[in-house]
Amino acid sequence: MYFYFINIFLLVFVSLCLCSMNANASQKEKTRIAIVSSYHPEYLWSQQTKKGVLKAFIDFGYLKQIGQASQFNLDDQIETHRVVIKKWWMDSKRKNSRKEIAISLAKIITEIDIFNPDIILLGDDNAANYVGNHYLDTKTPIVFWGINGLPLKYDLMDSMERPGHNITGVYQVSYHVESVRYLKKLFPAVKTMAVLSDDSPSGRSHAKKIQRYAEQGKLGVKLEKVVITNSYNDWKHQALTLKDKVDAFFILTHNTLKDHEHQHVNYLEVANWYLTHIDIPEVTPTRFYVNEGFLSAIDDSAFNQGYEAVKIAHSILSGQTSPAEIASYAPPRGPFIINRWRAKKLGIVDVLDKHSSLIDQYINNSAALIWKESAER
Repeated sequence: MYFYFINIFLLVFVSLCLCSMNANASQKEKTRIAIVSSYHPEYLWSQQTKKGVLKAFIDFGYLKQIGQASQFNLDDQIETHRVVIKKWWMDSKRKNSRKEIAISLAKIITEIDIFNPDIILLGDDNAANYVGNHYLDTKTPIVFWGINGLPLKYDLMDSMERPGHNITGVYQVSYHVESVRYLKKLFPAVKTMAVLSDDSPSGRSHAKKIQRYAEQGKLGVKLEKVVITNSYNDWKHQALTLKDKVDAFFILTHNTLKDHEHQHVNYLEVANWYLTHIDIPEVTPTRFYVNEGFLSAIDDSAFNQGYEAVKIAHSILSGQTSPAEIASYAPPRGPFIINRWRAKKLGIVDVLDKHSSLIDQYINNSAALIWKESAER
């Protein structure tokens, strides 16, 4: 009888151990994906990149249904039979001082270390630079999206063709010259232009490219002035001064502007002020500016940035290759987009109708106007 109970005990003990091992194995089988965005959930560019990321997660089988994507979209985390995904936001458009970035970075890195991901996805410049360099040459593979210009500037890779380390991804080339060329097809009288930008990594990167194109004679217009400032008052003053001196503006990022009390100004408030006070046409680098209410863009597609990053991550997670061997590239450009609401405000709808064959897509409202109406209620 004694040996009978011993055998029963051993059988139960072994069964429990096997169940525990199977549970642990099952947990380890789940792919753990960490995502860090440079910005904040309300930012229109980030919303578009997130759509691309979620579509790719569904297409490659990490999420099974739209409902799971919606849950992740709300909670910034999800666990399924196959994957555990967590997302963090640096909020570096609104909290962009060195101290604020350092505090955000320390918190995120601590939580990523606890999460122990199989791969890290990094959205846009600050996440790629700060988080990417922290985990450079660790065992964790990294894929970035949305870097403005060549990612070599952050010393993350040996070369574009063969990165040589544990990080690769997709970047933005932006279509500044093409955007101006399309505007001139609509408005041949446009001969001069000025740039309005905040003093952020993204803004400076775009502005330098435009200046270089102008110096090389590639821009197609005379570049009268490049305004780079984080002072909202100065930004407005320059816009009002220049609108009577140039034929069009090139509007870049306007997310890190501060008022006279050094408080952050909502980018939709900035856009609403511009759209109310400026009566000449403008070009922008990407769709979300046209969503705000600005006139035009050849879209450096945020959706494609997010989608292609997950596509690369999938090839790494499935064991097909490693980041060191995956060339960094720019995804295909998006359409030429016009904001019809802005066109009506400028009184140029007849011009658009005349050249409708040039226009791939229209947007019919203004997020800045909607924001203003909501704020006033």
